[in-house]
Amino acid sequence: MDLVYLVTPVLTWMVVGPIKFLINSVRLRRWAFNLVGNGGFPSNHSAVVSSMATLIALREGMGHPAFGVAVTLAFIVMIDANSLRQHVGRHAVALNRLHDGKEDVVILRERMGHTLVEIAGGVCTGIAMGFLIHAMLGA
Repeated sequence: MDLVYLVTPVLTWMVVGPIKFLINSVRLRRWAFNLVGNGGFPSNHSAVVSSMATLIALREGMGHPAFGVAVTLAFIVMIDANSLRQHVGRHAVALNRLHDGKEDVVILRERMGHTLVEIAGGVCTGIAMGFLIHAMLGA
């Protein structure tokens, strides 16, 4: 197996995470440690799957079955990030209201999903990372 297929998602995750932290910190005018992980701009998950789909397209071609699998996975991840995880966040808001003011209760994280803009930012970043990694490590 060619290591570039393992390196790409790891490098993309390592690059997008700090970008997300800095963008959200500037936007909020404070350190955005609470947005590390799920939620925020750009979407890490969308960037990772987009970088892999881009790399496969560049190396194997868009007609290769692996590209079809990568695009399918990317759509599933992005739909999940936008719909399911946002519903989980809404449930967390409701549950936190039920426990408001009570001691010894774990407060649930309310910001879980991504907006379409955050997902689009992840896709753009992922495509750029796919091209960059292909240019540096790929050929």
